Amino acid sequence: MQPELSQEEMILTFLAEGGDEFVSGATLSDKLGLSRTAVWKHVEVLRTLGYRIEAAPARGYRLLEVPDRLTALELAPLLSTRDLGRTIHYEDSLPSTNALAFELATEGAFHGEVVIAEEQTAGKGRRGRSWVSPPGKNLYFSVVLRPELAPQRASELTLVAAVALCETLREAGVQAQIKWPNDLEINGKKVAGILTELSAETDRVRFVVLGIGVNLNLGSGDLPAELAQSATSLKLERGQSVPRALFTAALWTKLEQWLDRHAEGGFEPVRAAWKSMAQTLGQDVLVRSEQRELRGVAEDIDAQGALLVRTPDGALERVLAGDVEQLRPRR
Repeated sequence: MQPELSQEEMILTFLAEGGDEFVSGATLSDKLGLSRTAVWKHVEVLRTLGYRIEAAPARGYRLLEVPDRLTALELAPLLSTRDLGRTIHYEDSLPSTNALAFELATEGAFHGEVVIAEEQTAGKGRRGRSWVSPPGKNLYFSVVLRPELAPQRASELTLVAAVALCETLREAGVQAQIKWPNDLEINGKKVAGILTELSAETDRVRFVVLGIGVNLNLGSGDLPAELAQSATSLKLERGQSVPRALFTAALWTKLEQWLDRHAEGGFEPVRAAWKSMAQTLGQDVLVRSEQRELRGVAEDIDAQGALLVRTPDGALERVLAGDVEQLRPRR
């Protein structure tokens, strides 16, 4: 069930639908069931929050500018999802969105609830690595999922997210590719990452927390020296800033669509889409895990999303986890 919008959210929705046109005070008053004075008071609240709203006698109100934040006020009017993002837990700063989402899920948070932050002070990447998370520039969120899925299939959701994220990045104007298992890259530089955490019983998944970080508006000066050659952002690649709320709403729509496809059609449609977007397949790779190093050619992913690597002696090795380094382009 979708939560009711606040009066401010409803006003923003009507003004956003109006585009460049004025929406009369009488129309807003009728739609909201409020007096015109009450409408004006809500508009004043929105102005104090950074919304530029023009008011003209006998014409009404017009939305001129939205602040670059990712609260429910900015996101709710843009959403077309059924469940995802309909409940938003927003914080200016968090150690980790995944940590809070996991806590909320343990306490009973519903499928689709999102934790989003302007800044992460202890954001996590794969294998415990830190994630550079300056405030107000990028997208950091975690979503609670409650899929009808056996625990051994939970890893498929990482690839579902990668496909949705890659499609969204491409529609934003960059040629993103997926690096197995959970990174998105542009021209060989990391632009986004995915971290999936699981709570399960023997025969069923209790919940999954899917965390996504996307470098949207990082400038070259925002990256530490050790990451300047290996990381990038949409702004650096496109040469212009990204409207973060619009990108977020588009990503959540894609993610819900692909989660639905996965629930209805299984992993094979996801696998096919993932392979069409992957940069890892067909490449000479070095795979490092805690147990070993493996060299070979990345040939495929199997029906569970594991990477299949052909070693120099002809054996086909199945890799479930590890860091993949592309050794050189194959011609």
